[in-house]
Amino acid sequence: MTPATEPAESSEARHRPEARTDPRTGPEQSRPDRPDGQGEQHHRQDPQDPRSPQDPQEQQDPREEQTPREEQDEQDRHDEQDPYEYQHRQTFQKTFADPGPRLIATDLDGTLLRDDKTISQRTTAALAAAEDAGVEVFFVTGRPLRWMGVVAQHLAGHGMAIAANGAAVYDLRAGTLIEAFPLPEDDALAIAHALRAAIPGTTFAIERTFCFRREPGYPPIEADDSLPRAGIEELLAADRGQPLLKLLAKHPSLDPDEFLATALTLAGGHGEITRSSESALLEISGAGVSKATTLAKCCAERGVTAAEVVAFGDMPNDLAMLGWAGFPYAVANAHPRVLAATRYRTGSNNDDGVARVIERLLAARAERAERTDRTDRADRADRTDRLP
Repeated sequence: MTPATEPAESSEARHRPEARTDPRTGPEQSRPDRPDGQGEQHHRQDPQDPRSPQDPQEQQDPREEQTPREEQDEQDRHDEQDPYEYQHRQTFQKTFADPGPRLIATDLDGTLLRDDKTISQRTTAALAAAEDAGVEVFFVTGRPLRWMGVVAQHLAGHGMAIAANGAAVYDLRAGTLIEAFPLPEDDALAIAHALRAAIPGTTFAIERTFCFRREPGYPPIEADDSLPRAGIEELLAADRGQPLLKLLAKHPSLDPDEFLATALTLAGGHGEITRSSESALLEISGAGVSKATTLAKCCAERGVTAAEVVAFGDMPNDLAMLGWAGFPYAVANAHPRVLAATRYRTGSNNDDGVARVIERLLAARAERAERTDRTDRADRADRTDRLP
């Protein structure tokens, strides 16, 4: 999703359950230390006395004495208190294959960013921890390149961005455009003519790599709106040295979903038409260009498969990406269509929903590594004991 000015995020109220810590991947409970000399005192007690505890060296961790049935009952109690708990536990402990996901792809507005367009310290820390663990991070957004500066101050240290709904790949660290997948001007003009003829009152604007132009009737979206305005034909004829990333179509009163459905019927063959605003604002890219197609291309270049990608989104323009990724997550505040179509859910954008999943992902990875290390050490010890 993109910002409220172009396009806006969904503000529908959603259920936002409190986050809980997975008993298997969360912090271990502290154990009180034994008083000094207690072990010696136990050693001196009558070994025949049934009240005498075991030798301290032979005592077991009480957590290891829990039966599988007791462990399951404990997990079920957690599940009843948090509707996301069971899903997260099943996903991270049973579904992810070693070594787990290799790439995180997340939408920005309405998903990673809070409603005030900031990013929390918890989310920043989770992103940094993911990259430290070797998991690459991609920000996949409908924002144009000229609006990436708003988030770059928070995210510049974290990887790559796919902007304009897949029309551009942008290096946040270097601040440079890597690749563009433009909408042909002829297709843009055909779409504009079809929509205007069938839906009177529709106005248009265009997004090139680093400039925005609009028709006189298109609502201004910048504080300083002194740029020249013209009809769609003139807009498409100008600035051809920059790739055309998006055509924007806006209607003052239509239902957003109805507007999208009509546009797809009228002009879907000329481009990729979607929306991420709660107003009647359509975002149109080149045919076959979406968040999903560009993300798939970037992943293929890195040898990453769809099954190794965790993706997050909230609006219809995220649906293709969520459908492609092996582990798709809708935030709790997502559009109803996204909630209905997406396999997994997490907390809302204001409740660090993305960070919750990343933390669990890394905890599960750490648990697997620890388990593997324990097994290796036990095998080495067993081989040593068998030596003559």
